[in-house]
Amino acid sequence: MTKKPTTSSDAKAGDGAPGASPALAAAVNQRLSQDDKIGLFRTMMRIRRFEERSLRAYQGKKIGGFLHLYIGQEAVAVGCCSLMGRHDHVITAYRDHGHAIAVGMGLNELMAELYGKATGCSKGKGGSMHYFDPSRNFWGGHGIVGGQVPLGTGLAYALKYQGLKGAAMAFMGDGAVNQGAVHEAFNLAALWQLPVVFVIENNGYSMGTSQERSSAGELAKRAEGYDMPWGQCLGHDLYAVRAMMDRFLTRAREESKPAVVEIDTYRYRGHSVADPDNTYRAKAEIEEYRRTKDPIQVFQDALTAEGVLTEALIGQIDQAARAEAEAAAEFAEASPYPTVEDIQQDVYWEADHPAERKSGGRLFFE
Repeated sequence: MTKKPTTSSDAKAGDGAPGASPALAAAVNQRLSQDDKIGLFRTMMRIRRFEERSLRAYQGKKIGGFLHLYIGQEAVAVGCCSLMGRHDHVITAYRDHGHAIAVGMGLNELMAELYGKATGCSKGKGGSMHYFDPSRNFWGGHGIVGGQVPLGTGLAYALKYQGLKGAAMAFMGDGAVNQGAVHEAFNLAALWQLPVVFVIENNGYSMGTSQERSSAGELAKRAEGYDMPWGQCLGHDLYAVRAMMDRFLTRAREESKPAVVEIDTYRYRGHSVADPDNTYRAKAEIEEYRRTKDPIQVFQDALTAEGVLTEALIGQIDQAARAEAEAAAEFAEASPYPTVEDIQQDVYWEADHPAERKSGGRLFFE
């Protein structure tokens, strides 16, 4: 995989070079306490161990359908979601486990959803690609490539309409940027000056096709066609992600203006678990990234150098994350499946609230 050259001024914060991240000096990172930093590290570790445990469950035929793992991209979701305020919202695509954990969803409800159990966050009806938690301003989890981006624009419209100082983060993969609906959303966001930050998680491959074979030019730079500002950073550096995103989120909240950001990252596994990991990329490429830019190792090294983490504390956090993921799998295993009657629930509001129904005709056809 060869990434295109970068021209944005935000670009090379956290380039994997030895030493402290240049982005550590950003005000938003300077405000982090030691407990805050440990919390961010713990969340990244919980995502990694949850994903590894869900892979084992899939291989054990406990999970059906698709499973899109987030392993290797943890710093992106954690860095972005750590900046959320009361009126900020998140919507993303089908690789949504990391974002769900980053906004605070529990591992039990997430693993149960993978198992298709009634105790899952979507009551076992959504599976891997459709995590939701409106109470945390997390709106999924969408299986249609690019389909979530207009919806994220709608979230931003609602914020502006209600006069709330908030921002919507609409996450997408690099392949989704070529979808027409994404460009329609860019156009409306710019035309109506909506408080949305479009976040491109560029892991280099649209399913099995490299970016250089599928997409012309720099992805974030397409924002210029809609008179929107844009930025880039390297996604293995959590400090860099936070520094860049803070600037654009603050602008969205305070000025109600949209932007496009591109975060260069990498996934270790295939597009989904059903896909081979290295038929379209060299094994050495995966191992090189893992060796030099693994986001958890990079942050761990940074916090160790800062005196925030010790070997003992790292071990405790890792052990706790593994135990939590294992307990979530046990919870999912013990949970009941939805009933046949559940099929017609949570589909139409009027069906679930018959006393308040106003429409006529049949809602379901058997």
